[in-house]
Amino acid sequence: MNRGFSSSTNSDGGTHHLPAERNLFARIMRQARPYWLHLLGVFLLSMLAAPISLLVPLPLKIAVDNAIGSHPLPPLLAALMPESAVRSSTAIIALAAALLIAVSLLSQLQELLVSLTGTYTGEKVVLDFRARLFSHVQRLSFSYHDAKGSADSIYRIQNDAMALQYLTIDGVIPMVSATITLIAMIWVTAQIDWQLALVAMAVSPVLFTLSKIYRPRLRDQSRRIRKVESSALSVVQEALSSLRVVQAFGREEHEQERYLHRSAEGMSARLQLALAQSRYGLLVGLTIAIGTATVLWIGVRHVQANTLTLGNLLLVMAYLGQLFAPLKTIGRKAGTLQGHLASAERAFLLLDEMPEVVERRHAKPLSRALGAITFRNVSFGYQDDRPLLHDVQFDVPSGARVGLIGRTGAGKTTLVSLLARFYDVTSGQILLDGIDIRDYRLDDLRNQFSFVLQEPVLFSTDIAENIAYARPGASQEEIVRAAKLANAHDFIVSLQDGYQTLVGERGMRLSGGERQRISLARAFLKDAPILILDEPTSSVDVETEAAIMQAMERLMRGRTTFMIAHRLSTLGDCDLRLHIESGRLVNANSDVDSARQNIDSHCTDTAVINVKG
Repeated sequence: MNRGFSSSTNSDGGTHHLPAERNLFARIMRQARPYWLHLLGVFLLSMLAAPISLLVPLPLKIAVDNAIGSHPLPPLLAALMPESAVRSSTAIIALAAALLIAVSLLSQLQELLVSLTGTYTGEKVVLDFRARLFSHVQRLSFSYHDAKGSADSIYRIQNDAMALQYLTIDGVIPMVSATITLIAMIWVTAQIDWQLALVAMAVSPVLFTLSKIYRPRLRDQSRRIRKVESSALSVVQEALSSLRVVQAFGREEHEQERYLHRSAEGMSARLQLALAQSRYGLLVGLTIAIGTATVLWIGVRHVQANTLTLGNLLLVMAYLGQLFAPLKTIGRKAGTLQGHLASAERAFLLLDEMPEVVERRHAKPLSRALGAITFRNVSFGYQDDRPLLHDVQFDVPSGARVGLIGRTGAGKTTLVSLLARFYDVTSGQILLDGIDIRDYRLDDLRNQFSFVLQEPVLFSTDIAENIAYARPGASQEEIVRAAKLANAHDFIVSLQDGYQTLVGERGMRLSGGERQRISLARAFLKDAPILILDEPTSSVDVETEAAIMQAMERLMRGRTTFMIAHRLSTLGDCDLRLHIESGRLVNANSDVDSARQNIDSHCTDTAVINVKG
């Protein structure tokens, strides 16, 4: 669901939602609102450029009219100088030189202050926006990430979010400042010669028309560039995250060709954008050149007619350069602005993505669940027309051990993913302790689960921090205790840096069994009442499997456990066994009371209960 978006048709003929430019600017300003005092400071400092610009040509006019020529000094300057100096051409030249240095220093100081305050404010605005995007992306449903992939979100957070710095600091403020400077220059020029001011103003409608023509083209091309660059980034991410597979199959050249193909598309799009910007810049420059030539022609005629002094003509021409500079700034920034608007648009579109799994109003808090789980006629599909689970129904008593078996793709992992609301059921209900899981607070619900996956997920930090990921405030003693329970302590202390050993990206500096035991230690530390074991021993050797199974036996005690496995031997100690084929529970054989009796003893007899398929 997108807010404030209007429908338009893209260059490929498809329809997509684009924010009205006014609404987009409004959203940018709302995002930057916490820093309005900083932005006001940058704006006021930028506005000092206008009066300083008015002073820049003044030393030249004084040198020409008052030192070389015989015109009297302006009354204000004459009042500030001794009477003898007013009559001395040497003193007047010295005054002009001193004014030139003073104005230059003032200009440099103003630019320095604008740069420092602008950079600080822009970086803070971008940092806050990135943090907001990152927080939002983490809360989007798995279905969004499954469909879009992560590279596009990464590009929008890291690259597209940067547009806010340009738009708030380097785009809007200079354009407003340039507009005010333009008005000031026109007013000053009109005081000297109104005809020259009128001619100078005549180029403004032409530049406005050019901007109106080129803005949509530049914006569309900028969108295409961002899309292609994001696609190229996805190739890099896929190849590097699957580097072992790439090298194992000798597909390095293939991946390089894929990357070069996407990058070549990006290069072509950037060249087309550069060409369009160059054409636009050429027309802006030509319009301004024609305006300058016209003013020069008329100005020289006025000097020849003695209605304008040479010094005033030089002053007008200097002001004209500064008058056309804001026009050029407004015109060219209107072009580059489109690329940044396209980026901001993409970032806000990501922010407008709504999670499919949402917390209900007045959701119930949940401190610690008992662990009784009921599936009532649950159906689910990643796509509405392709259901994956069909009318699944069963009861699991609190503390039971449930084994899930079935072929790959039968729906085992999908079923346990529904428990923590990584996805919401298409129809039916899942009850936890007799209450629909959708009625619980989402964070409280997910806090009831510990996951130990087939491929354990570790982060690029040390072992202690990876274990404590389940409970960031855990003490070192609690971390060590969890590692001992997971049979991980001995191998950890044998490492050179012990618990401070860095595990590398995704834990690749450790073996598969070591990573799995750290994952188990994390589950011990979390101490959640419900445990999900998704084939945790499928990729380890027999000796390591024995150590992991011993640790898992400790971990499962007193917890409702769902264990997914292909080998039936792994599920021998389960109280209940659910056989899933093609999204349905099969070979039904229900005996709930017997299953409850087996929970404490964990006998090897298993049952499939309340199956309806």
